[in-house]
Amino acid sequence: MLATLRFTTQIIKTISSFLFLSIIITVTSCQQKESKENVTNKHPNVLFILVDDLGYKDLSCTGSAYYETPNIDKIANEGMVFNQGYAASRVCSPSRASIMTGKFTARHGITDWIGAPQGEAWRKLNRHDKLLPANYEHILQKNDITIAEAMKAAGYKTFFAGKWHLGEEGSYPEDHGFDINKGGWKVGSPNGGYFSPWKNPKLENKVKGENLSMRLAKETADFITKHKDTSFFAFLSFYAVHGPIQTTQSKWEKYRNKAEAQGIKDKGYKMERVLPIRQVQDNPIYGGLVESMDDAVGHVLNTLKTLGLDDNTIIVFTSDNGGVASGDSYSTSNLPLRGGKGYQWEGGIREPFFIKVPWLKSNGTSTDYPVIGTDFYPTILDLANVNLLPEQHMDGVSLKPLLEGKPIAERSLFWHYPHYGNQGGEPSSIIREGNWKLIHYWEDGRNELYNLQTDPEEQNNVAGSNVDLSKELYSKLNAWLDSVKANKPSKDLEYDDALAQKRKDYLKNTFLPKLEQDRLKVLSKDFEPNADWWQSKVTID
Repeated sequence: MLATLRFTTQIIKTISSFLFLSIIITVTSCQQKESKENVTNKHPNVLFILVDDLGYKDLSCTGSAYYETPNIDKIANEGMVFNQGYAASRVCSPSRASIMTGKFTARHGITDWIGAPQGEAWRKLNRHDKLLPANYEHILQKNDITIAEAMKAAGYKTFFAGKWHLGEEGSYPEDHGFDINKGGWKVGSPNGGYFSPWKNPKLENKVKGENLSMRLAKETADFITKHKDTSFFAFLSFYAVHGPIQTTQSKWEKYRNKAEAQGIKDKGYKMERVLPIRQVQDNPIYGGLVESMDDAVGHVLNTLKTLGLDDNTIIVFTSDNGGVASGDSYSTSNLPLRGGKGYQWEGGIREPFFIKVPWLKSNGTSTDYPVIGTDFYPTILDLANVNLLPEQHMDGVSLKPLLEGKPIAERSLFWHYPHYGNQGGEPSSIIREGNWKLIHYWEDGRNELYNLQTDPEEQNNVAGSNVDLSKELYSKLNAWLDSVKANKPSKDLEYDDALAQKRKDYLKNTFLPKLEQDRLKVLSKDFEPNADWWQSKVTID
């Protein structure tokens, strides 16, 4: 009887101990889960990746059968894809200023890339255009609170690497809220090239032949590693894939062989309104440049994963304008979208636009809601639980509801470019409402109207058959431009139609055939740019 009592007592103690231990484990687990949720949702890290001149179709995940971008594809596949994501401008500086300020270009005043001629200075280029481009702001204004300043005020450590192009000294990243600046200064192209030694006073040369994109990625990864125990806002702004385009011999060979396997077309260009425009993606130099940039993205993503930060880091990926299909390096094709960098059509402003928020269920989904670069500012603040600044980012809306599977009200989007682009774009302003896009041209006051749902290639101008709608949209566009006191171009009283026609004849009859010859030369088996392939073969001392 006594033995039975002792045995029963022992069982009761064992069960009690087990129940107590279970309660402790359950409570601890809940506390850990609650703690992780609090960290995740209260002060998440932010990695913003901005690529220069990357076209909408320049990624595997957006439809390219030529370029290979597995690391960027991973961001798209694990985040939300905004199928109708736009840059705020068709060229770089205005678009970048809009990301930083949350304002449309006509409002902040940087309407062209900083350094472009304005007014009568435009004549020096011998373009023989009908208008003199409008004046524009040449620095990011101090009275604007940038997204970096807002994040810094909220306790974030802020970092910038790469292309800035938002003003001279005194208007550099460190002057607008970034604690650390690696490579951001007044110049918008990779001065000195993509292989060290480059010529950048904000990025020292360390290793001869070092790849610029990977160097910027390493600087970003080092910053993340040093600040892994704090909340950080890291802005990785590649100089790639801006011209002059360069790559290594091995990557050129890979993409040359790929172009050959896919079948090299006899013709790669056609005339657009002003300049020839590329119709095929078969440039092996550009293909290698894109892949090197993607390799660099992979390095940063691997750092986040290794440090265990990938579950608490928001990742944003986009470009500042369309791919360069005309002018500059004639690098890529944006088809089926019309145009490219500098153009008023979708190829000039539609961009890859991805946001990955690890703890939201929207990952792996997409949306057709039209979004724009000004939306990043309020979206990031909202996701980071930082107070919004509606008087600052007045032309952006938080996309957090979309990321949570909720709707957002329809709104109008505006673009203003009272300039001529190096790539063939014309001075014009744009309004988009719903599926409708109206382009107003400043040379002659004409309007183009496109239904982007039925005509995403913008081949059918339906302004003539939708007169009332065209008038309504133009009225809204003009009223908005007046409300922000937008600068507009003026007539060039020295315009000479004969000289303009002479230039057009040269572009069509002489320049276009030369582009075709250069394209095939780059695809020839014996192509060699120079002995060291843009310094990528330089040996270390």
